[in-house]
Amino acid sequence: MHTPDLRADDAAGAPALTRRNLLLASAASAAGAAASGAEAAAQPAPDPMPLHRLMLTVNGQRHTVEIDARTTLLDLLREHLHLTGSKKGCDHGQCGACTVIADGRRINACLSLAVLHEGGSVTTIEGLGTPQAMHPMQAAFVKHDGYQCGYCTPGQICSAVAVIDEVRAGIPSHVSADLNAKPLLSAQELRERMSGNICRCGAYSNIVEAITEVAGAKA
Repeated sequence: MHTPDLRADDAAGAPALTRRNLLLASAASAAGAAASGAEAAAQPAPDPMPLHRLMLTVNGQRHTVEIDARTTLLDLLREHLHLTGSKKGCDHGQCGACTVIADGRRINACLSLAVLHEGGSVTTIEGLGTPQAMHPMQAAFVKHDGYQCGYCTPGQICSAVAVIDEVRAGIPSHVSADLNAKPLLSAQELRERMSGNICRCGAYSNIVEAITEVAGAKA
């Protein structure tokens, strides 16, 4: 019985795929990759990104830090100042877990560069109150069970505190019926103003009760 020679060229004249040819090709590819890697390693490393000196006040305390200019406010708070109360959720400004109060306005810290807050003032959940001396909003969230897993709660509370200040300042929302009249904290207004803060556990009714109670006390 005749056995065909697997090393022979095929009918088109191209070399047949044999184990020997495959090993030779693999060795040649590996050698080429190693040479390319050695050449790349010989290239000088790029200069590091220069650091930016930033001064700002966080929770009443002055801080001076040196950071990459691309650092977000959220990463500054969490990674540099170790204020981990502000949570990193979606990191796209869609969930509100990172909400802080910057110069009196609530913002998504994950979308704001830290260098934009040079000389500014930032308040996080740690700056609102402590377990021994809670902010009224924190106490109301506990009273009305306005949380379940608690991951969104710091952002919810910071946003809620700012919402009440917005209403007291007469700032309208997208559902304000009269833009020239002082807005009232109705259920519709409250839900619209808090719509940027997502609670995946669904504790919205309890959150509304907590905010309404504090808003009534302030009024």
